[in-house]
Amino acid sequence: MNGILLDLGVVIAEIILFLIAITVGQFLIILTLKRLAQWVPEKQGQNPLNLTQKILNKSLFVIKIAGAIIIAALNGYLFFQQKSPYLYLLDLINGISPEQWQRLALGLLKSVLLLLLVSLMIASLRPRLKRAGDRLKAWKNIEGNNHSLDTLFKAIDLAIANGLWILALVVCLNFLFVPPSITQYFYLAIKVYFLLCFGIIAVRASFSLLDTLDGLSTEFIAKHPRSPLRFYPRFHYLLGLTKRCLETGIYLAIAGVICAQFPLLDQLAPYAIPANQIILIIFIAALVIELSNIIVEKLLLRSPNLSPVQQRRRLTFIPLVQNTVRYCIYFVSGVSILYVFDIDPTPILAGAGILGLAVGLGAQNLINDLVNGFSILLQNYYLVGDFVETDNATGLVEEMDLRVTRIRDTGGRLHIIRNGDIKTIVNYSKDYVYAVVYVGVAYDSDLDHVYQVLGDVGHQIQGLHPDVLEPTRIDGLDNFAESELTIRTVTKVKPGKHLPVQRLLRKLIKEAFDREQIEIPFARRVLIFKNEAPDLDSLRDLENM
Repeated sequence: MNGILLDLGVVIAEIILFLIAITVGQFLIILTLKRLAQWVPEKQGQNPLNLTQKILNKSLFVIKIAGAIIIAALNGYLFFQQKSPYLYLLDLINGISPEQWQRLALGLLKSVLLLLLVSLMIASLRPRLKRAGDRLKAWKNIEGNNHSLDTLFKAIDLAIANGLWILALVVCLNFLFVPPSITQYFYLAIKVYFLLCFGIIAVRASFSLLDTLDGLSTEFIAKHPRSPLRFYPRFHYLLGLTKRCLETGIYLAIAGVICAQFPLLDQLAPYAIPANQIILIIFIAALVIELSNIIVEKLLLRSPNLSPVQQRRRLTFIPLVQNTVRYCIYFVSGVSILYVFDIDPTPILAGAGILGLAVGLGAQNLINDLVNGFSILLQNYYLVGDFVETDNATGLVEEMDLRVTRIRDTGGRLHIIRNGDIKTIVNYSKDYVYAVVYVGVAYDSDLDHVYQVLGDVGHQIQGLHPDVLEPTRIDGLDNFAESELTIRTVTKVKPGKHLPVQRLLRKLIKEAFDREQIEIPFARRVLIFKNEAPDLDSLRDLENM
């Protein structure tokens, strides 16, 4: 009876030890996954490592149940063979030499001490990293790089802490006599992990450096307004592109190194170099485009003695020259990318030329627009800033190129007109323009008095408005209208300034006529209702008015 109880106790002990071993392994694996899960930002939603933890917990639970059943079944088989599980286990234990037990105990002790040492190192390292990050954020007190510095030091913290922890676990496998054929894969995984960490840290360090330099540039430009860095705001929009290029380039380089570690993927490693060359070409192209824009503006507008017409003419040509240079840079960049892949661009360019000719023959409207746009620029029909009237719109020319012209009308609407559709052009911005105002007066008005008042108003507006070149000229009686005499006035003004001068002149004429009691006639309506007899006295009064 005592033997049976002892055998049952051994079976229960085996199951308990098995469950403890699986639970300890589960704890270490889950702890490692939780550390790795910190790399994934919370804002990205479902963390794949958290999902892995859930799957692992369920899998280990199944393993625990299955293992306990298998242990019970094996011991039940021993009972069926009328063998004692206790004696069978004792024989297994006696088959292991004392030296092996000592080595196992020493390996367990080393593993526990190593894990404790790593935990202490991680705990002491984090406050120091935090102090270093705070000092960097306090330097120059640049608020723009605080977020990038936080992400950088968080990456360093995670890389060191998780790397030490995973490395300690793999070393513990060596302490516990796991075969080298298995541990080599763990060491390979650690190498890949540290390569990824290096890439992430390099990306975030470059972001922090760029944000810091961006913050320092404002202060430096304010102190040195004539330095070459005064053009930096023109390049500021490239900051995002610079970050993306650096990030992609670093990750591609790391991916190439990682692929070289695996025999099945080592053939992909050399492609990281041409991929980074393409990224470098794209970045340099964007940089050269903005630099060429600045150079074109400086070359065309460098003379301080330009007249307003010359300045507007050059402002008109600046976008055209910039677009031409931009397309040339695009072309050179495309050819450079072909050379990166060792592709001869000559056949491609020849085919593109034939295709372009075929497209050009079919795109008659496009060719018409380009030819008409070139003619407009060559003949100087209008420039940017001119007030023009076309068949489609009237307003200020905001921008033009060989393809289209953009005109902003007085209502604020932007008209985008194809140059091929522009047939008739009225330019109000050539030398001068007349502000024509028609004035209506009553038939019984004293025209000499009216002309005198209008003349006084013409001299008055020349003193009030700086765009008026000459006093208002009264051309005389222009028309016998139905209820008024129409007088035509002409005021010579600067190009494109006729509309505001017309509005001001009408206001001054109205005020002057009110003072001089000169009547401005207006239409009157008489309503006659069919069911009521008309008031003849009222009609006579209206006729006499």
